[in-house]
Amino acid sequence: MGAERPVRLLQLTDSHVRAAADGELKGWRTLESLEATLAAALDGQDPPDAILATGDLSQDGSRESYRHIRRVLAGAGVPVYCIPGNHDHPPTMMAELSSAPFHYCGDVGLGAWRLVMLSTWDGDRGGGRLSPQELQRLAGVLDRSREPHLLMVLHHHPVPVGSWLDKVGLDNADEFMRLADGDGRIRGIVWGHVHQVFERQRRGMQLLAAPSTCFQFKRGAPTSDVDATRGPGFRWLELLPDGRISTRVGWVPVPVEAVS
Repeated sequence: MGAERPVRLLQLTDSHVRAAADGELKGWRTLESLEATLAAALDGQDPPDAILATGDLSQDGSRESYRHIRRVLAGAGVPVYCIPGNHDHPPTMMAELSSAPFHYCGDVGLGAWRLVMLSTWDGDRGGGRLSPQELQRLAGVLDRSREPHLLMVLHHHPVPVGSWLDKVGLDNADEFMRLADGDGRIRGIVWGHVHQVFERQRRGMQLLAAPSTCFQFKRGAPTSDVDATRGPGFRWLELLPDGRISTRVGWVPVPVEAVS
């Protein structure tokens, strides 16, 4: 990929697929909503250069759930870069979603950009943490990478977003943000986990959360109340050669109906 053209990415997150194809969560058939979200995102669009699948892809960590995800996302015909969320089971996820077109964690150079996929998994406890080994890997990538622009990709949010989930974000966010603030090539940090849209600027970086491919949480609610006004969503990212990020959020035009 030449450094002279933008890198187009589609972020899908928090699909919460179960082993059963008709499995539900909070009244949503999550595999059905993932399929509808991907179809809506690609409708009338050129294929992305890659899909970012930013965690909680599975709700039960089952082999069957990851096979559903492989079938759906592989149908896009592009690389899929995936990371685990707190509901995922990393060994099973790695076994099922490491062979082409899937890539589990790691980092990749795309034109003028390097994408760094980080695991914040720390058990199924809600919150997350970058382990000492993952922080060491990140430091190594920052040291050896020669691309002028970097995008950090993780599951747990490193800054408050105004959600009940702020109490179960990235435990060592301060340590991570010190690293991010200290490298002037980091243009953006993207994550999932929060089931809502978030956009903010910080020292020249864009901080971005994408909506879930199933239900969204009410912004500012103190508990896990679902926003009945929103259906599944996705985020497009265009990484420009000069380091700017153009982004937009899209929604399934006719929301997938939740089951009663």
